[in-house]
Amino acid sequence: MLKEQVITVFHLYCGSGAGALGFKQARDVFNGIQGRFETLGGIDVDPLACQDFEYLTGVKATCMDLFERRDYVAFHGKDPGPNWREATPSDIKVAAQGKVPNVVFLSPPCKGLSGLLPQEAADTDKYQALNRLTIRGIFLTLEAFRDDLPAFILLENVPRIAGKRGKKLLHTIRGMLESYGYVVDGRAHDCGVVGGLAQHRKRYLLMARNPAKIPVFLYHPPIQRVKAIGEVIGPLPLPDDLDNAGIMHKLPRLQWKTWVRLALIKAGGDWRDLETINPEEYRLDYVPRGGGPYGVLEWNKPGCTVIGNAGVKGSNAASISDPRLNPRDSRHASVYQIQKWDNPAGVITGSRFGSGAQAISDPRTNFKESAHHAIYKVTRWTDSSATVTGANGPNNGALSIEDPRLGCSPRSGTMGVQSWDQPAKTIIASGDVHAGSSAIADPRIPADTDRLDPPPVIIALDGCWHRPLTTLELAILQGLPLMVNGKPLKLAGKSDSSWRERIGNMVPVGAAKAIGEVILHAILVASEGYTWDMSANDIWVSPNVVDLTNNLSLVDA
Repeated sequence: MLKEQVITVFHLYCGSGAGALGFKQARDVFNGIQGRFETLGGIDVDPLACQDFEYLTGVKATCMDLFERRDYVAFHGKDPGPNWREATPSDIKVAAQGKVPNVVFLSPPCKGLSGLLPQEAADTDKYQALNRLTIRGIFLTLEAFRDDLPAFILLENVPRIAGKRGKKLLHTIRGMLESYGYVVDGRAHDCGVVGGLAQHRKRYLLMARNPAKIPVFLYHPPIQRVKAIGEVIGPLPLPDDLDNAGIMHKLPRLQWKTWVRLALIKAGGDWRDLETINPEEYRLDYVPRGGGPYGVLEWNKPGCTVIGNAGVKGSNAASISDPRLNPRDSRHASVYQIQKWDNPAGVITGSRFGSGAQAISDPRTNFKESAHHAIYKVTRWTDSSATVTGANGPNNGALSIEDPRLGCSPRSGTMGVQSWDQPAKTIIASGDVHAGSSAIADPRIPADTDRLDPPPVIIALDGCWHRPLTTLELAILQGLPLMVNGKPLKLAGKSDSSWRERIGNMVPVGAAKAIGEVILHAILVASEGYTWDMSANDIWVSPNVVDLTNNLSLVDA
């Protein structure tokens, strides 16, 4: 039977706890000893993130602001309230349950280093103060455990921290860690390759090893296959199945024009595909499904749902093609009878239409002059407009236009439609179709009965439904579980935008698990008295560390 060794980990700027969940899942065995992680706690300034941390890990996170006063003022533009105070090293120790962790994992705010932030804004005091928060957190940690330093300290961030924006910041962090005796290695990696995810996610990871406790090498995790999006979200229920997947699986409600644009964008493409299409090549085909106003149901097929306001002109079909009428011997032979234009009329009666009055097949209808000709009509951009009416929708005469102007020049990836059989692009904090590649070409076409309050299903030329990814699907791509405590995943709060921001800022569960397992192995080897261990994988942190921060192929400086 395996002996068990518990390795402790503490998470600073813990976010929603996905990284902590990954460490919790990590396991490694060496010399008959199985190592696993125990989470001591976490710290974050966002109360909702702290709730998520406890929800996913079962361990409390401390809600605390780690700013210095000057940086608080620079970031918020005002003095803190009377109950605010600067955090101290003692606060870090209390949040870690008074214990010294073997591992400290930091994932500090990265907005000041993000490529989505203009350089002019990144240079302001506000975002420089946010960058210094990273230094502040590491300093408080080192001072809190000065007498018994952790075996490993990890810093996860965007690749740009090693570029122009973060060069000085990273130099300060490295120097501080080395002054406390750590050997340090920093490099970019793809979380998809490290953790076997269904997305490519380029991140920077600084790894600091305490050689006094861990004299052995730390090796890089083995390379894993990056999955296709469909492999991960395919087993999920279709969007809007809230009973089985919860409120986070609600499909975003988009404007009609956005649905059409998504349908016209090729899988794997983005908004730039719209600039190359010829509008005259495309049209919308209405495919009736047995329902709608004046719908006539087939005698030998199931009927539509019976609703309270059923009627001939109602929203569901309420007429039937009944084969049982025999006009030759029935007194109802003339009911709804249509007289030919070139034949004599029958006897004129005083009956109303439907009980004997005659109807005629009049060939003179001129739809070019008909008021109904404009229903769903799309006027060409180069043509004159038809008469402007007071109608309020394209289905009852309101004008539509084939407007070729997108109205802006979005950045790469905007309205990106991802392929079902390819890995996803990086899940970002502002993950919606207008900010990045947050749509999917889904080959699973739902039936009308599968959805309530249904959005339009426009089948693109590739036979797929180009639709936005749900918030739940973004979370699953980051490695979160579908079910927590026997119920569908439900992060704290009620805001989709807040959920998506926290999901985009997560350390993916699979990547954290893979990193945690190589750390477990190094700690187990060192605990058995070994000073050397062989592996087929690359050395991550060696005694004679080479500075790799100036040679990062994944960094966009």
